[in-house]
Amino acid sequence: MSLRHALLGLLSERSASGYDLLKLFDTSLANVWPATQSQIYTELTKLSGAGLITVAAEGPRGRKEYALTDEGLAELRHWMTQTRPQRVLRSDILLRVFFLGVLTPEEARSYLDELADMSEHERDDLQQLMKSIDWGDDNLAVYGRIALEYGLRFNAMRREWAKWAADQIK
Repeated sequence: MSLRHALLGLLSERSASGYDLLKLFDTSLANVWPATQSQIYTELTKLSGAGLITVAAEGPRGRKEYALTDEGLAELRHWMTQTRPQRVLRSDILLRVFFLGVLTPEEARSYLDELADMSEHERDDLQQLMKSIDWGDDNLAVYGRIALEYGLRFNAMRREWAKWAADQIK
């Protein structure tokens, strides 16, 4: 996934300013695709230049509200239907697991216990996020809840796996 497609996807639901999009990232996409303010504004300029979005309204202090163009929707739909998702090839967490043998058994178990705790905390954070959002019936809310459920289940699975793995070390 790219930041380009994340922004096109958010704008497919409603027009929004760069600030609005930054807030949407913080409450929805940050767990799957984080972006900084400067990255978002830079990409908005590129999308506008490519004709994939347009400035729908301008407000005080240079505030711009962006809307998806037909070309932008076509690009988003092409990305969704014609390109295969990239498999995540790198995992700092699992790379360390491969080399736990260089640690003492106690250190290796400690690493896995910390991973289990981290997973539990991440799951707790996602549960708090779930409770804090005023879920609507729009597409972002429906599919956002589905994505959030993935995060909840993934962290539960990783916690269970880390506890199992720690028990495997003699």
